[in-house]
Amino acid sequence: MDADAELEELIPDSAVTDPEGWAMDTEAATAIVAEEDDPDSPMVDTGFSLDWPEEDDFTVEIDDIEPDPRLEQLLSRENGIPAQELALPEMSQRGGGEDDGEEDALVETQLSKRITLSHPASFAEFGAFGEFTDRFAGLSDIETLRDSDDNFAQLANRAEEDAALLSDMLAVYGFYDADVRQRTQTPPEGEGSGEDGAIVPGDARFIFTIDPGQRYRYGEVTLPGIADTGEDYEPLRQSFEIETGDFIQEDRIVRERIDLEVALGETGYAFAETARPDLLIDHSRDEGDLSLSVTPGGKYRFGDVISSDPDFLSSKHLQEIAQFDVGDLYRQSGVEDLRRAILGTGLVSSLTLTPRVASEPVAGEPGIVDIDVGITPAPLRTIAGAVGYDTGRGIRTEVSWEHRNLFPPEGMLQLHAIAGTQEQLVGATFRRNNWRGRDRMLTLDVFANTIDRDAFEARTISGVAKIERVSTLLFQKVLAWSVGLELVATQEREGTLGGLTGPRETYFVAALPGEIVYDKSDDLLDPTRGWRVSLFASPEISHTGGDRSTYLRSWLEGRYYQPVSERLVVAGRAKFGTITGTGISDIAPSRRLYAGGGGSVRGYGYQQIGPQDDLGDPTGGRSLSEFSLEARYRTGLLGGAISIVPFIDAGTVANDSTPGLSDMQYGAGIGVRYHTSFGPLRVDLATPINPRPDDDRIAVYISLGQAF
Repeated sequence: MDADAELEELIPDSAVTDPEGWAMDTEAATAIVAEEDDPDSPMVDTGFSLDWPEEDDFTVEIDDIEPDPRLEQLLSRENGIPAQELALPEMSQRGGGEDDGEEDALVETQLSKRITLSHPASFAEFGAFGEFTDRFAGLSDIETLRDSDDNFAQLANRAEEDAALLSDMLAVYGFYDADVRQRTQTPPEGEGSGEDGAIVPGDARFIFTIDPGQRYRYGEVTLPGIADTGEDYEPLRQSFEIETGDFIQEDRIVRERIDLEVALGETGYAFAETARPDLLIDHSRDEGDLSLSVTPGGKYRFGDVISSDPDFLSSKHLQEIAQFDVGDLYRQSGVEDLRRAILGTGLVSSLTLTPRVASEPVAGEPGIVDIDVGITPAPLRTIAGAVGYDTGRGIRTEVSWEHRNLFPPEGMLQLHAIAGTQEQLVGATFRRNNWRGRDRMLTLDVFANTIDRDAFEARTISGVAKIERVSTLLFQKVLAWSVGLELVATQEREGTLGGLTGPRETYFVAALPGEIVYDKSDDLLDPTRGWRVSLFASPEISHTGGDRSTYLRSWLEGRYYQPVSERLVVAGRAKFGTITGTGISDIAPSRRLYAGGGGSVRGYGYQQIGPQDDLGDPTGGRSLSEFSLEARYRTGLLGGAISIVPFIDAGTVANDSTPGLSDMQYGAGIGVRYHTSFGPLRVDLATPINPRPDDDRIAVYISLGQAF
């Protein structure tokens, strides 16, 4: 044994010589064997005094559970068995808000192939029933989420959501005690639209039964704080058109709150605020008390308009653009109008207009607010190109470069060129937008061009100065006008005489063109209703070969647009022109009147209608008459973006100065319009009705905008 001596003393000899025997001889070897539990054995006294319950006390009677009708419907649908209709609630009262004690028969209103509303007949008379049903149909999960892969469980969930939606909508319209029940109908077994008559989800029809209850009215209507506006109280209170006794419609509260805020902003209260409306419903009175707190914030007048970047757009220029003057009563609409006008310049990418107190109201006198204009300039340089084609003029390509603020404020320089089969041009244009006032434009234009048409050839240098009040896409004007000065030096040769090309003649022309347009149409590029009248007049002096002549070029044009239906618009145009004061030979060919082409009489070449020379080329005239009629039908193709336009045009040109109807040429055809956000793209195909020997049988015109 190598163990330590002390350890050896602790180990008995028997454990060494007979380990197993020694182990069995100890207390550790004694096994504890549990007796088998006896369920009938008496309990040990626990010290509790409660009686042990008898066996019968554990018996619980459970009533039979009624089947869930919704689940029953779902299971029956899945098994192809027609759904059992639910028992409907009794209608408590008339649904229109009047309770006269009379029974109100149920009627059904079908909103779609899948959805039907069942309701008291009087409910359809509550005044906004059509709006109510349209809104529900537009928001319904059953309709908006419908898909060919729908299953019955999805439809059941959507029907439940739609029932909740109906309840919420009824509350919006003042029916706070309404009850909505939903049931589902499917065809009889074997009559479904599935294979072998199986019932499929698409066969389900959902009926929502409405018991609207009494429609609540407004009780007390108060606007705390509005009395602080003093003499403005009455008109401001009248702008909030909800009175005690009116039927409740929560949407109307939102609209009237907006109207009140607008009225405050238009009455000088630049910083007015309204709190969230508080509508307290009292079911005992069938009424709701409405409170809308108002904080007017003081009355103000306009001060200065202050630009954040005066080198780009000066404060003075912005003040000229504004439709209000310093000292005018503050109007929020004036601020929004200025915002639109600045954005309309195309010079800014982002913009903020912030009223700032310059002086507080004192002793009943309004204060002053300046308008701080924060400007972020937009990219100012543009390279543009355009390609056009029509049968009379061939291909016409135009390119341009411009800087829209090279000479601040709003001083644009444009360089442009035209290359076409009949025309070439190079030119430069300076334009000052919003010159000395809103939408007034100063234009200086110089160009040189050559024209080679059947009617004449011309080599021209021209300069034009013009001031105009323009109508734009953003601000369409009822009245627009322009006046200008035009100086022209041109060498021109008209057609042929006796088969020989004539000599070029040099003309020096000075003109004072002016135009006035009165526009009562509803759109600048794509009108659908209304009318326009324009009058152009240009007194001119012409020198050629030592001779001087004076004459007046003028024309009157009217356009009318009449909607026949939501998709069909009939449009008509008439134009009469004249040149008086001199003979045709004293007028440069480029200054004469012509007809024919895409903006005139379609079906004929550009400027091809009127007197002709020996070779059949037009010579122009001193009078003009044109007429157009077309039907613009908006199809449902591409979301309604495509229109089909049949049309007929007529026109004549004569050497006499009085417009007439003799020798009229007629053209007819059909066009297609593709409507975009910036106007319709136009493609017209036309043919002459009474063609002359040299007229083409088909003419094609492609451009932007309606023909007229």
